[in-house]
Amino acid sequence: MSPLVRGLICVAIGAIIWFIPAPAGVGPQAWGLLAVFIATIAGFILQPMPIGAIAIIACALLPVLGIMKAGEALAGFSNTTIWLIVSAFMFAEGFIKTGLGKRISYMLLSKFGSSTLRVAYVMSAADFIIAPFTPSNTARGGGIIYPIVRSVTAAVGADAETGKNKKTGAFLMFSAYAAVITSACIFLTGASNNVLCNTLAQEMFGTSIGWGEWFMACIIPGLILTIATPYILYKLINPEIQDSPETMALAKKELGEMGAMSIKEKILCVIFIAALIMWATGSIHHIDSAFVALLGLSAMLLTKILDWSDITKQHGAWDVLVWMGVLVNMAAYLSKFGLMKWFAGVMAAQFAGMPWMTMLIILCLVYTFAHYVLASNSAHIMALFAAFATILVAAGAPVLGVLILLGALCNSASFLTHYGCGVTPIFFGANFMGQGQWWKIGFIITMLHIVVWMGVGLPVMKIIGML
Repeated sequence: MSPLVRGLICVAIGAIIWFIPAPAGVGPQAWGLLAVFIATIAGFILQPMPIGAIAIIACALLPVLGIMKAGEALAGFSNTTIWLIVSAFMFAEGFIKTGLGKRISYMLLSKFGSSTLRVAYVMSAADFIIAPFTPSNTARGGGIIYPIVRSVTAAVGADAETGKNKKTGAFLMFSAYAAVITSACIFLTGASNNVLCNTLAQEMFGTSIGWGEWFMACIIPGLILTIATPYILYKLINPEIQDSPETMALAKKELGEMGAMSIKEKILCVIFIAALIMWATGSIHHIDSAFVALLGLSAMLLTKILDWSDITKQHGAWDVLVWMGVLVNMAAYLSKFGLMKWFAGVMAAQFAGMPWMTMLIILCLVYTFAHYVLASNSAHIMALFAAFATILVAAGAPVLGVLILLGALCNSASFLTHYGCGVTPIFFGANFMGQGQWWKIGFIITMLHIVVWMGVGLPVMKIIGML
């Protein structure tokens, strides 16, 4: 399908909604905004052009069509949580530019990488350390983790083309990919879509969650998944090689070539730890998480870890700023214009009499497996979060519990396909697994995540007062 046809489909979707009479209880502003919003979501999914461009067009249409005033249409760019994401992208650049991310990984591998199963756990540990400061799975997984695990597969003689030790390569690749996705669940700043969920919850329900609170709710189920996943993959894939002393030798060689830790790496370590402490203690000092991240970015600029050209080159960060600012703002005004309240009332009537916990389980399953038709976690959140969260909160489910569960399961759903999120094609592209095997194992790991998030995550949230 050509970009022109995809674009016309998006326009047609918006036009159809625009000209359908608004239901009783929904004002013309709300209905018009819904038409633009749905057309924008369709554009994000079909992508007739880059999503940042689609967002700009949508933003321009809002005042032109008389839906919102100019200042209202641009209000989303003042959202602090969006700036948290932008700043965290810069942290990721610092990890890559200084080599600190690779050094951490190779240090762990040089000490603990004596077997393929241990290598899987080491890569999980490395990703866990780096994840709080790299909200892009593509930047963290593709820029740091993938090159390292690719070197490891070569060191143990795994070759996708010849088929030699192919199962070993498949195990190492999928377990490293699983580490990236699991870490994204654990930290609020581990994936940009987590912050998108948080921002939408704030705009829709007036409730959001801090970095430390998210971590408290997710660390126990997250650690269970971090420990269980490599072992289950080891049993499912059954790699030919169990002992891998070559990995330790490779890591020591790479560390030797990197030389002593540079002054910039040491400075970044201090900034990294200080920001982590400030995020975790936000309830004490009351400094917004976004400004903690901006302070960290300022420190990196002052110490020349990054220069301004590094900042301007971060196209992914500025792209996120544009499309997230526009989309979150539209979602906020859908709520302000009363559409979400109307929708909640309609849906609550359909589920009347059903306990909210039962509803939560059913809708979470639908929400997760809907990812088969989506190729982006952010698109998943934009398409489904507002509707599902509105239904559940109207039924009596606590906002924070809904926020965390829908946020985590969006990440978990990335396992389902070989196009699950931005980083998935990178690991799949190593060609150690075919599509059928990837989908089969991905389904099993997704089910594991669902069981753990509902069986352990919900009780944990109950204990700490979020349910």
